Amino acid sequence: MSYASRSPATGPWWKEPTKDNWYAFIASWLGWTLDAFDFTVFLFLLVPIAKEFNADLTLVVLVGTLTMWMRFVGAVAAGWMADRMGRRAPLMISILWYSACNFIAGFSPTFLFLLVFRTLLGIGMGAEWPVGAALATESWPARSRGLMAAVLQGSWALGYLVAAVIYATCYDYLGWRGMLWIGVLPALSVVWIRVYVKEPEVWVENQRQQKAAKAEVKVPLAAIFSKGVRWNTITCCWWLMSAFTVYYSIFGLFATYMIRELHLTASQIGWTLAFSNGVTFIASFVWGGLTDIIGRRWAMIIPAIIGAAIAPIYLLTTDYTTILVAFTIQGAFAGAIYGINPSYANERFPTEIRATAAGFCYHTGAIAGGLVPPILTYFAVERHMGFAIPMLIGTVGGLVSFVITLFLSPETMGKKMTADLEILKLAEMP
Repeated sequence: MSYASRSPATGPWWKEPTKDNWYAFIASWLGWTLDAFDFTVFLFLLVPIAKEFNADLTLVVLVGTLTMWMRFVGAVAAGWMADRMGRRAPLMISILWYSACNFIAGFSPTFLFLLVFRTLLGIGMGAEWPVGAALATESWPARSRGLMAAVLQGSWALGYLVAAVIYATCYDYLGWRGMLWIGVLPALSVVWIRVYVKEPEVWVENQRQQKAAKAEVKVPLAAIFSKGVRWNTITCCWWLMSAFTVYYSIFGLFATYMIRELHLTASQIGWTLAFSNGVTFIASFVWGGLTDIIGRRWAMIIPAIIGAAIAPIYLLTTDYTTILVAFTIQGAFAGAIYGINPSYANERFPTEIRATAAGFCYHTGAIAGGLVPPILTYFAVERHMGFAIPMLIGTVGGLVSFVITLFLSPETMGKKMTADLEILKLAEMP
């Protein structure tokens, strides 16, 4: 049997993917982009929601933290489903879940109601990434997998950009409730996925081999800490915890910072974040292409180092033009270090446990990321430090940790994804 990941490296790379490969990528891309919109739109609404319900800002920020933590629950559950039952079904369930929760949250009569449904949204949000990433990476030829994965992950910035543009142009007409109601639209993508997307051949063959050998990995979550896999799991978690700390130090409270301390308009705030996320999306193509040339790790280490140097420029000034330009440039560096996440996380683990392992590690990072906004808000508000210095410490400190863990991690560029029973082989090793 021939798998897409084993395609011969001849001719232009864009001619290698088949129609089914493209369908799998588009499904994952849609799920991730729309997921990003549903989550990030809330980052623009923290202050007006606090005013609506007369709630403390730190408490409203905590809603985002709870959403992030519930991602872990969704990721573990969907990872198990994807490794045991297939990639398609949990992807569709996840999209329906987060779309419905965001829509219902728009009707919130009380702050507690809002907190509950935005927290539940995290389950669907967490479920989408491991399933979509496994589906896309397993279905794509190895030669350009890094570029594809970077475009996929970078589409989070595209979803954020859409949220920023809608906030900049429509918030004054829609209000915060209308912004949440728009979040039901991603549910329409499920129809397309149901009709066109197939299970990856490598997963189908791996399932056949597991059953034939009577070696089914029924508890993949336990297997990620088994012999030969454990250290890889630990370093993968460390890498992603660092990455999430950086992301939420940069983007998590930047809109709140511009509203509360710089007193900028909705248009100024929205377009600043739109430009930065637009550049992030474009830069994902660049670093994604380089990851297939210089390796996964160096394509993250280089922009991380540059990003650490850029952070003080936009955080230690109140000049709007400087902030706009420097924060936009940051999108090309520390904003774009995440594009390699799907390829690198999925290439590090065997097919039997891939979705579970990548989802577990990624959302362990999300738990760490979820702690960042309330901690930074505490120091900014309760300790009267303002947002700039806590965000700067989180950004630079997270980037240093990010680089260190990559030096301790394996290089996976060019790895072939196979249907082999790797967990069984590791268990039989002396």
